[in-house]
Amino acid sequence: MEQLLRNFFLFLSKNRFFTKLAKRYGLRFGAGRFVAGETIPNAVTTIQQLNGKSLSVTIDHLGEFIDTEKEAKEAADGCIAAVKAIADNGLDSQLSLKLTSMGLDISEDIVIENMRRILKVAEEKDVFITIDMEDHERCQRTLDIFKQLRSEFEHIGTVLQAYLYRTAEDVEDLNQYNPNLRLVKGAYKESPKVAFPDKKDVDENYKKIIKMHLLNGNYTAIATHDDAMIEYTKQIVEESNIPKDQFEFQMLYGIRVERQQELQQEGYKMRVYVPFGNDWYGYFMRRLAERPANVAFVLKGVIGK
Repeated sequence: MEQLLRNFFLFLSKNRFFTKLAKRYGLRFGAGRFVAGETIPNAVTTIQQLNGKSLSVTIDHLGEFIDTEKEAKEAADGCIAAVKAIADNGLDSQLSLKLTSMGLDISEDIVIENMRRILKVAEEKDVFITIDMEDHERCQRTLDIFKQLRSEFEHIGTVLQAYLYRTAEDVEDLNQYNPNLRLVKGAYKESPKVAFPDKKDVDENYKKIIKMHLLNGNYTAIATHDDAMIEYTKQIVEESNIPKDQFEFQMLYGIRVERQQELQQEGYKMRVYVPFGNDWYGYFMRRLAERPANVAFVLKGVIGK
C-alpha cells in the first residue's frame, strides 16, 4: 500500500494540469506545513524564525515546468530578489534552485545566462547557491553545467542522489572541483535500469558516498531524516577526526522539527530546506510520496476544515 501511494503521488507531481490549478488557488490542503508561503517576505519571516532557533536555512524558490525563455528569466529574477533579501536582512540562509526553472528543457544557453546573472549577485552578496538535482534524465546535463559554473564561481554547489547506480563515480569525478555537495537518497520515480530498486541498497550506497565525500576532504551536507544515516555520519566523523565545520545535516521544513533542534543543540550545524513560491504543487506531491505520515497529516487537515 505504501509503495502504491508513493507511485500515485509521484505520478501526480508531474501533472501539468494540477500544477496550473495549484498556482491559481494557492497553498491549501496542508501544503502550508511544508512550504513557507508564496512570497519572498513570507520566506524572510520563516528564515528569521528558524535563525532565532539557531538553525541555518536554504530557501528554494520553487519552479517547475518552465516552457518559455520569458518564464525562465522571471524565475531567475525571483532568485536574484531572494538573494538580495537574504543579504539585506542579514539572514543565515543559502538559496537552492532547479535548472529546469532556469530553462534547462528549453536551452542550455538560457540556463547558463540565467545562472551567471544569479551567481554574480550571489558572489557580491556572499550568498551560497545550490543546484538541486532532478530526475535521472537531467542528471548529466545538471552536472555538466555545474562543472562549467564551478570553474567560474566559488559560491556554488550541487546535489547527488544515492539511489542512482552512477553516484559513487560522480563523487569521484567531481572531487577535482572540491565541491560542496548535498547528499540525498533521492525522491523521483526511476527505472531499476538506473536506480537501486531496494531501500537497503540505497541505504548502503548512501553510506558509501557520505564516507567517500567526507574522506575526500570536501564540505558535505547530509540531507536526511533517517536516524540510522545520522548516526552513521556521527560515527564516521568521529573515527576519522573530521571537524564539524566540514559537514552539516539538512532536513526539510516542517518535517522532524524536534530532531532538527536536537541536532543543533548537540553542536552540529543544522540547515532547514525551506521552499516558497506559488509553483509549490510538484514539491508538495513529492513530500507526500516520501512518508505516509505526511498524507495522514494532510487528510486530517482537510477533514478538519
